[in-house]
Amino acid sequence: MTSTTRRCPSGRLTLATLLLLSLMCVPRAVADGPERQRLQLQDVFELEFAADPQVFTDGRSIAYVRNSFDVMTDRLRSRIWILDADGDDHQTLSPDEQNCTSPRISPDGFRIAYFSKPASVTDHPQTEIYCHWLVGYTARLTQLPRTPADLKWSPDGNWLAFSMLVPVERESLIDVPAKPKGATWAEPPKFIDRISYRADGKGYLEDGYHHLFVLPADGGTPRQVTSGDFDHKGPFGWTADGHLIVSTNRSDNWELDPREADLYAVSIETGEMKRLTDRRGPDYSPVVSPDGSKIAWLGFDDRKIGSQLNRLYVMNRDGSGRREVETKLDRSLLSPVWAPNGKSLFVQYDDRGHTKLANVSLDGTVKPVATDVGGTTIGRPYQSGAFSVATSGDSPVIAYTKTGPHRPADIAVIQKDGTEKLVTSLNADLFVQRELGQVEEFWFESSHDKEKIQAWLVTPPDFDAGRKREYPLILEIHGGPFANYGWRFSMEIQLYAAAGHAVLYVNPRGSTGYGQKFVEHIHHAYPGHDYDDLMTAVDVVLKRGFVDPDQLYVTGGSGGGILTAWVVGKTNRFRAAVSAKPVINWYSFALTTDIYPYFWQYWFSDYPWEKPEEYLKRSPLSLVGNVTTPTMLLTGENDHRTPISESEQFYQALKLRGVDAAMVRVPDASHGIVKRPSNLMNKVAYILKWFEMHSPEDVDP
Repeated sequence: MTSTTRRCPSGRLTLATLLLLSLMCVPRAVADGPERQRLQLQDVFELEFAADPQVFTDGRSIAYVRNSFDVMTDRLRSRIWILDADGDDHQTLSPDEQNCTSPRISPDGFRIAYFSKPASVTDHPQTEIYCHWLVGYTARLTQLPRTPADLKWSPDGNWLAFSMLVPVERESLIDVPAKPKGATWAEPPKFIDRISYRADGKGYLEDGYHHLFVLPADGGTPRQVTSGDFDHKGPFGWTADGHLIVSTNRSDNWELDPREADLYAVSIETGEMKRLTDRRGPDYSPVVSPDGSKIAWLGFDDRKIGSQLNRLYVMNRDGSGRREVETKLDRSLLSPVWAPNGKSLFVQYDDRGHTKLANVSLDGTVKPVATDVGGTTIGRPYQSGAFSVATSGDSPVIAYTKTGPHRPADIAVIQKDGTEKLVTSLNADLFVQRELGQVEEFWFESSHDKEKIQAWLVTPPDFDAGRKREYPLILEIHGGPFANYGWRFSMEIQLYAAAGHAVLYVNPRGSTGYGQKFVEHIHHAYPGHDYDDLMTAVDVVLKRGFVDPDQLYVTGGSGGGILTAWVVGKTNRFRAAVSAKPVINWYSFALTTDIYPYFWQYWFSDYPWEKPEEYLKRSPLSLVGNVTTPTMLLTGENDHRTPISESEQFYQALKLRGVDAAMVRVPDASHGIVKRPSNLMNKVAYILKWFEMHSPEDVDP
């Protein structure tokens, strides 16, 4: 993190002023006086956030990934730091020239294995596995041909397991003359016959399959354990008798059945696989109990619904005695971790805009442990976060990423006596000089059916509720739609507030964290009455009197981009809209998205050519004849999830109708547009500028 920051005067800011001030900087050390100033675009590069905490065996120390943004390379920088569980002795393990992630502590507590690659991006450097001995030296353990993932120690500390792509060499379908030596010919065509041939954020995929490997902990040659034309990756477990417990789908049509998966035990000596589960639905995230006698995992009985709650299951090591750990918690469970005594598990779940930790006993008793986990999605206030549990003690030490509306992820530690302490404050040097918008939670009843809906309102730093009909309002809609916003930090929303806007964000029906029934409100009905939830939220805020009803704006990304396009087709109450990375035409989307085997069977009742009327009815394109709202489309040119052709359809349709429209194409960006910090700044700047262009002051009479 650099030692500079940007300061700006108080008072409502125009976009032009915001952009100008973002170029002005003074050293933080010489910032004078206690007055805090507004957040600025350039502050994106000043943010830091913690991720992936790992508690040492004895609970005395924590390793975690400390993330920052490099203003010179416009990329995320990740380093591993270690600190005592009480927050003392905070020091880095990673060299500055390396990006290091996934710290994994050995069972004896004396070694940390991790992934590392050079920070330079010029030569597409290879990620390797390193090991750091706490006595003070580090060694590279591998020289790999592809990028590894899912690093995990064996229980005896003698092995490391990981997953990696194994390429498949196929003979050319055609036989053409070779180019002469020294000649420059066009790149040869790509021949594709795989079902899964591209992925958002990765582009067109190298032909091959992901397999599990084991590596001697002191280094050596990795040995492939799994085989076959199937993918074996994701979280896996280790048993004491030398087996990996992995989730995979090994059926003949596995690529067309994206949710199906079973658990297998794989011998690291012979590669022999034994199937442990066999129900219809996904079984995944296996974890082996400390004594090796049981396996816990997540899954559900697949009912072909867009979002279903993950349940917790347990069975004996040999696959017998499978049962659900029945709780009264109507929430989707994530990331199971055994307690050291093997009598319960810790899990993570979303609950009404908060991400929580709980301890679940094997009889289903749920004991809350912590709240406000998250803060690793810097752009918008989505659910996220991670936690770790010490492997010893009846009341083990727990570390997790803690967030709040004014705090990206820091590390919090729950001590053995149950007390909690925040042990990092990574952005204190920035936020001591920045006044952020205040965040207020509220609930209301939807105009459609009185369903209770949760929402949050963010007000500008100089907010005065006594100013009547003065503040412009931005409705910011979350994506998914099976996701949730909440009591979490959001750089984008805070920048909107810094520019003088009140910002409203809502968890309409279909959002996660409110139970299965709430999710199923939009089953085969999205977009639908979630629109009513959003409009009711706007009406509730308007009744408070400080928002100017002639200055309403709407934006959202992905699922929020879909709803933004739907909103402007249903109402003209908004002065301007920005629909980011939307689906405009479900028919075309279902046959161009990178995960096309999924959507037709979970979000619709049949193939698009069998039910074209169903796809059109739910497409924003069907409402384009109603649109009068000036609308901007904003999408990454390399988006394979909601391809930019979707945005182009809406843009061209609006232009044909004479509606004020614009399109922003983000070069080299995938669906996650703001993964590079400059893209986050550009996204916010374009949205604010579009709204400014259509504010009452800037519209010609």
